[in-house]
Amino acid sequence: MRKMTKKSKIAAVAASAALLAAGGGAAYAYWSTTGSGSGYSTAATATNAVVIHVSFDKDIAPGQTRVISYTADNPNSSSTPVTLTNATVTASGTCDASWFGATVPSGTKTLAGNATGVDMGTGTLTFTDANTTQDACKGATITVTANSN
Repeated sequence: MRKMTKKSKIAAVAASAALLAAGGGAAYAYWSTTGSGSGYSTAATATNAVVIHVSFDKDIAPGQTRVISYTADNPNSSSTPVTLTNATVTASGTCDASWFGATVPSGTKTLAGNATGVDMGTGTLTFTDANTTQDACKGATITVTANSN
């Protein structure tokens, strides 16, 4: 048998170490385990109220009707369905607001997120002729407030 040289001995030791490391690595490479996990978040809410705009021609007199135009702005980032439910009328000074009536358009419109000036439709403002002096309403400010859900 031939004698191993110093170089051969070093190579054999290195090869043995490599085989041992590879075999030992394989023994640690396979572990079985189980696990689970979960996460959660909350959905956003519409935090800002939709803004309804009401406009109609000025200088209404007893017995007249004006067309009311309704538009809306949605300051929220997500779309929002809006239904105008009713309109109330107030008058300045001693003008009797009960002489006025206002209507809103029917139906629901969905306003896109961050939309402005969306046409909601039209209604009417009526100034009833009460067969009495309605001078208290001369120059009065008539305000129509629309409500929605």
